[in-house]
Amino acid sequence: MHANVKVLVVDDNPMVLALLTNALSTHAKVSTASDGADALMRVIDEPFDLIVSDYQMPGMDGRQLLEKIRSRAATSRIPLILVASKTDLTEKLKVVQDSVEDFVEKPFFVKEATARIKRIIDKIALEKMAKEAPASDGKLRGSLAQMNVLDLLQSLDMGKKTCLLTLTNNNDRCDMYFSDGQISHAIYGALKGDDAVYKILSWQGGNFQLDFNGQSSEQTTTRSTQGLLMEGLRMLDESAREGEEDVLES
Repeated sequence: MHANVKVLVVDDNPMVLALLTNALSTHAKVSTASDGADALMRVIDEPFDLIVSDYQMPGMDGRQLLEKIRSRAATSRIPLILVASKTDLTEKLKVVQDSVEDFVEKPFFVKEATARIKRIIDKIALEKMAKEAPASDGKLRGSLAQMNVLDLLQSLDMGKKTCLLTLTNNNDRCDMYFSDGQISHAIYGALKGDDAVYKILSWQGGNFQLDFNGQSSEQTTTRSTQGLLMEGLRMLDESAREGEEDVLES
């Protein structure tokens, strides 16, 4: 869990509020508000790193809450995710799409909504960690137990980071260079490019180091960061299925 990330969940439906709170509590420190007015008072009283708000609420709705938050200098930069129906997203909320971090469409599966919100939480956690990195060498170090490989790569992609990411696991090491969030060059032993990225996606442990001054002019990858992750996960899934078939046949 990212204990340094504070999330405020806002919804007038107690069941939805409880479901989202329980799901997100394993990823961040979560507080709740039952309507827009209550949420606004909470945001004024204490700093939050992310707000997840329903759109359709009595009194002050999610859009009005967004406008109030954006109008105050102290709260104007807080990322906000709006939860709304497809009709509201297409007919009423297009005008605010540049003011929100993301949308979650209703109705939703809790697992899918949580995964979508978690990507934002991971990005925020990484940015906070980067700000706290020692100024002496400009490098950020951490454990893959804090943030796994997949979450780390997605966070660098979403944050459009340019840096060198070094992953180590026992005696293994992989260097990946990012440019505006895209993996441009990767080295893992004799492997380079796409194959080097695929190799480390199965790592369950190890450490990472981010050097925000690290750059490379080499281009060895052939896909976007998301494309590499999707293909790598497909390969892992295929390998796992083959392993299950081998067990059944034996």
